[in-house]
Order: sequence, then structure tokens, then C-alpha cells
Amino acid sequence: MPAFVAPDGRRLDYADDGQGPAILCLAGLSRNLRDFAHIPAQLPGHRVIRLSSRGRGGSDHAVDPMAEYQVPVELGDAIALLDHLGLSGVGVLGTSRGGILGMAMAAARPDLIGALALNDVGAAVQVAGLLRIAGYVGVAPEAETFAEAARIMRAAHADDFPGVSLARWEDHARAVFDEGPDGAPILSYDPALAEATLGALDPGVPQIDLSPLFAACMGISVLTIRGARSDILSAETLAAMAAQHPDFTALTVADRGHAPFLDEPESAEALSAHFERL
Repeated sequence: MPAFVAPDGRRLDYADDGQGPAILCLAGLSRNLRDFAHIPAQLPGHRVIRLSSRGRGGSDHAVDPMAEYQVPVELGDAIALLDHLGLSGVGVLGTSRGGILGMAMAAARPDLIGALALNDVGAAVQVAGLLRIAGYVGVAPEAETFAEAARIMRAAHADDFPGVSLARWEDHARAVFDEGPDGAPILSYDPALAEATLGALDPGVPQIDLSPLFAACMGISVLTIRGARSDILSAETLAAMAAQHPDFTALTVADRGHAPFLDEPESAEALSAHFERL
């Protein structure tokens, strides 16, 4: 796995597959580059670069979690990777927190982005969904095998991801967890992420306003994919984004919560069409 050194010395893992117009994939809060393992095959003719942000996957953990597990620092890491590779005008595909990083990149370095795809995140984030996530981030999986982890995940998400096969949940479990010495799933990220990023949530505030970041994307072609059962990106926010942006495509994926896997046929088709613009 290739790696590069961030400005503050953290070693960060990334994957770099294929040839053609480049697409940078940025994962969600506790996810890593394995979250996009299927994307290179879905987007032939593109160079797909997948980053594990600090504290995730094989990337170095923070020395000062409260200071480092913050959007401005992680944004700096993503920009440093593109500068390291000598790239600009790339496609950016961001899931959840990764999408926030993509919008922030449009504000900080618009020269770097040629097209942006947001997976279940947008101009406002629902705090109720973040509080749900806060309930399990940093908690070690209670499973001795990945098959058992898949069964637990399928049961936990039966309402927001109905009909997803056990085999698909096991693939997902292997993406979000590492394999421990005894073969059991273990956390693939620094547990300190929980306090550093979710500890300050205010249950009395219904949503977090990210409209200034979205406003910075007005000169960029944007695709936003939403899970129909999402508790992070509301249908109202998606509609407002579509009304405001002059070059905007919206897709709602049935039977998906936060966030679609992106291997759904409609997601794959939308991503392919969107990044053909590069």
C-alpha cells in the first residue's frame, strides 16, 4: 500500500488504481479506503485514488486527537495527497464526512476539483443521525467472526437497509473492521475519534448548517446520492440543494439508509455518468 507523509509528519495510506481522469475517494467518519474497494471496477477508464484519513485503516493515529481529528486538518491531508501526486481538476467522491471534506476543498482550493459527488451528505446534516452514530463509534465489535458481525449488522440495520443479503453485509464488515490476530473483527480506526468529533453534539440543535461550504460548490458539477431512509441527509435538504445549484444531479436510492454502498446499480450508473465530465 503506498503512503505519503502529511505536513505534520503523519504517515497516511492511500490506494492508486487505474489510468485516466483522476477521482479522489474520501470515506466517512470511521471508514477507510476499503469502503471504496469496488469503485475502480465500476469506473474503468479512471484513475481511482482512495485515502485512509489519519486514524483510520493503516494511516497513523493522531498524537493529539482533539486537535487532529478535525475537518480542517483532514482537509489539509487530502489536499497534501493531491499535491503529492501533482493532480488538480480531479473528481472527488465523498461519503458522509468525506463529502464534507469535498465541499471544504471546493471552498479552500477550487482548482483541485473538476466534479464532486456527495454520498448522503449535503448543505445540512441532521443531528439525530449524528447522535445515532455517536452511539457506536469507538465501541469494539462484539463478534468472534466476520460472519457473526454480518448477522449483527444486518439485524441492526433491518429497518434502514431492508433486503440486503448476509453476504453483502459480510463484505461491508470486512471493509469497516480489521481482522485481529485470532481472526475476529476489531476496530479499524482510533477509538479517540468518538470524543474528538462527536462529543460536542448538542441534541437541542436539529441540524448543522453547512450551506457556506455548499455555496462554494456552485461553480462545480455536483451529484448528490441520498439513501431514501437516511437520517443524516433529509429529502428537504436535497430538494433545496437542487433548487440552488445550477449544475446539480440528485439521486435517491430506495431501501438504503446512511449511507448507500454505492454499488447499487443506480448509484453506479449515476457515478459513471457524472465523472465522464472530467
